[in-house]
Amino acid sequence: MEIKQQLRLSQQLVMTPQLQQAIKLLQMSRMELAELVQEELLENPVLEDSLDGRDLREVQIPEESTTIDRQIASDDRELTTVENKEKKEDIDWERYLENHSLQAPMPSFRRGGDEEMPGVDQTLTRGEDLSHHIFWQLRMGDFVEDEIKFGALVIGNLDDDGYLKIDGLTVDEVVPKLAEEAGLHPEDAEEVLKMMQRFDPVGVCSRSLQECLLVQAELLGMDELVLKIIAKHISDLENRNYNRIARELDVAVEEVYDVAQVIADLEPRPGRNYIVEEPRYITPDVYVHRVGDQYYVVPNDDGMPKLKISGFYRAAMQEDPKAKEYIQGKLRSAQWLIRSIDQRRKTIVKVTECIVEKQREFFELGIQHLKPMILRDVAEAVGMHESTISRVTSNKYVHTPRGLFELKFFFNSAIKREGKDDIASESVKQAIQKIVNEEDPKNPWSDQQIVEILRDQHDIKIARRTVAKYRDMLNILSSSKRKQYF
Repeated sequence: MEIKQQLRLSQQLVMTPQLQQAIKLLQMSRMELAELVQEELLENPVLEDSLDGRDLREVQIPEESTTIDRQIASDDRELTTVENKEKKEDIDWERYLENHSLQAPMPSFRRGGDEEMPGVDQTLTRGEDLSHHIFWQLRMGDFVEDEIKFGALVIGNLDDDGYLKIDGLTVDEVVPKLAEEAGLHPEDAEEVLKMMQRFDPVGVCSRSLQECLLVQAELLGMDELVLKIIAKHISDLENRNYNRIARELDVAVEEVYDVAQVIADLEPRPGRNYIVEEPRYITPDVYVHRVGDQYYVVPNDDGMPKLKISGFYRAAMQEDPKAKEYIQGKLRSAQWLIRSIDQRRKTIVKVTECIVEKQREFFELGIQHLKPMILRDVAEAVGMHESTISRVTSNKYVHTPRGLFELKFFFNSAIKREGKDDIASESVKQAIQKIVNEEDPKNPWSDQQIVEILRDQHDIKIARRTVAKYRDMLNILSSSKRKQYF
């Protein structure tokens, strides 16, 4: 073997701290963002919260709007010039932030009283349960029909902790059984299951504690010793038999103990955080207003801190050269925070505008006209990656003339109809709900009868099993339990 020294040029994608911050902010809910801003206000003395008192209802539609990115780029060049030439005067950050307020001019809307504002009853929602959360990710993924069918069977057999278990079957028999029902080859089914185990929460759909922890450890890139102990000594670990593990793996007991502490931080019950909670009050991130025949998307800035740069520290930077470097670091941090928040705000508005455009018939005619739509449809329309759209729509709410919805609500898989346009799965659920609401309580429709009604009256052809699945999602009992005898 010959040792050689070589020079090699390569391109690598490096995620900068600023990009990490932008991604982190994008996937935060409104409440989480407000909490983070409050933390930054405490940690960064340069930042201040200034409520300027402007009301969105009083702001008029601007004829022309200068993009913040162009102005920020200009300010970035100014900062570089000042630093290179060592001028006495530094950037006027207070003026900069006044020019790039987080509360940008938006369309004016005169609300007749509070008829368009969401009432308390419209802002109550229930936490998403595990089955819905996993199934949404399955539908939004790149899976074929048989794979989705297999995935749905997996989801239907998850326990409260998120484990895949079927009574009477061993761990090795579960996947072949479900694969046979779905018409999928067992090896292909195993691949689908592996992908589902990496859904959020990571480790869900595992068949054992050992498999659950291994999935999490591998995804987090933990070292080989951690993987070996999970794979071969999980029972010893549960019994805290550290000496035996150390002896068989020929490592120090202290190393085993340290690994045990690392493994203890993994989630042994990935489904526990998705138990349905009591109703909670939510605040929309954006509003959709109808003015004439047009729809306008307006971000909800009410209650959000309005950030600006402290004039005291700007003056101190000019007066005290020793403090200049420290303050400049805090100024850059503040700039990136404000830029990221503003970009998050614009991205949510842009994605919501695209959703409104694609689902216009829903807003005008109702749930029956909700169109099938997946992440890729919006991603291609706005020129963003699917993962960005997923982050934008997660835990974000929009108040519309039709009510309050999570942005994820507008993404639905398609159900084929002969001779007609495809229909969204959510529309089918609502059709089932309507059929059940109008049935005779003393003689309720069976799932098979609902299948026939959907086929004959709505031109919707779905299997009885699909009706049962949608019925469960709607919390509708079976016909035998819905029947009223008196």
